[in-house]
Amino acid sequence: MGEIKIVNARGLDCPQPVVLAKKAIESHEQVMVIVDNDTALENVKRLGTKLGCDVKTEKKSDDTYEIHLTRKAGTASSKEEFMPSSSATPAKSGPFVIVIAEDKMGRGCDELGYVLIKAFLHTIAAQAEKPDVMLFYNTGVKLTLFDSEVLDDLKELSAAGVEMLICGTCLSYFEVKDKLGVGVVSNMYDIAQTMSRAGRLLTP
Repeated sequence: MGEIKIVNARGLDCPQPVVLAKKAIESHEQVMVIVDNDTALENVKRLGTKLGCDVKTEKKSDDTYEIHLTRKAGTASSKEEFMPSSSATPAKSGPFVIVIAEDKMGRGCDELGYVLIKAFLHTIAAQAEKPDVMLFYNTGVKLTLFDSEVLDDLKELSAAGVEMLICGTCLSYFEVKDKLGVGVVSNMYDIAQTMSRAGRLLTP
């Protein structure tokens, strides 16, 4: 047996425990993930099962959990092999585009929506398959400003080659054009053209 990789995910918000566990199991046969809440426990266990690992958990006296993930013989170990299998139906040709139309995700509770959009963007930044283009308009442009809590994730995506088009009309409306922290100021013509050419269009 090889060295056990230990991942300390205590105190980390979703989806970081899962992201860290996935990265570890891609390069190690055995991984122990330490978490301190039931949600992280279930998410990491589900990840291990999905990736074909033996999964064992142990609750410790300090109310943390140790999740032991062991890759089974013949299970893929490279990042590419861990990516979901492609559909039998060929995808429409064109770029993969993500549309961010709000600074929150979902309807019902705005406070929760702010938490969810942060988790969504962090996950997109961490996964192997990244979008070709991201479009930001309406209150979604607020996520691209200097004081945004997700600016680091967006900068990471931009550095990875993701094109980010930010609605100039929206920036002007909110009077924040001088606070743009990532991406390029764009217009509705470019945004509409990008959406119409998309092979895949995702709006969280």
